[in-house]
Amino acid sequence: MNPRRLRLITILAIPLFAALTLLSVTQRWWTVAVPDRALEVVGTTASPALSALALSSFALAAALAISGPVFRVILGILQLLIGATVVFGAVVSVTDPVSTSSTLITDATGVAGTESVASLVESVTMTGWPWLAIVSGALSALVGILLLVTSRRWPVASRKYQPVRLEGAEADPSAPRDSVGDWDALSDGSDPTDR
Repeated sequence: MNPRRLRLITILAIPLFAALTLLSVTQRWWTVAVPDRALEVVGTTASPALSALALSSFALAAALAISGPVFRVILGILQLLIGATVVFGAVVSVTDPVSTSSTLITDATGVAGTESVASLVESVTMTGWPWLAIVSGALSALVGILLLVTSRRWPVASRKYQPVRLEGAEADPSAPRDSVGDWDALSDGSDPTDR
């Protein structure tokens, strides 16, 4: 695949999967039935860290757009860790929804304590949203791996982000002055007569 296209796909995939994670976190993950009521648990309650992880992926994608080869490797490792942490957080929540919802249950019923709260729960009805968070986290981790494997083939950033190379009289003050060099010095904000 063309290195420019690969770079573009990678940079666009990161915020796409982050947006899917954010979307899933704002939805109802499950409903906990307790006596006389049903409590809806959204992703921000079930796994609050996922929102921050998704937002950090957005920032990572922005940094990746202007980073050099060394920072691409560092950002690839970070993206891999972000994706793995999203998967871990969502899986932990899904495997024990009663424990994850205990604060919400305590607020609604006034009953506290792990065993007391668990004895109140009659049923838990899952939705597909936590699974979307798991899938988007896994895909984010895969993008991190893709970034690590392919970033060396990406094109180099434009001169806009490279250090300015001094030429002529600016590089060597003893060099003879010319009108073009003087105009360039004025454009850069320097006074050519100060030499």
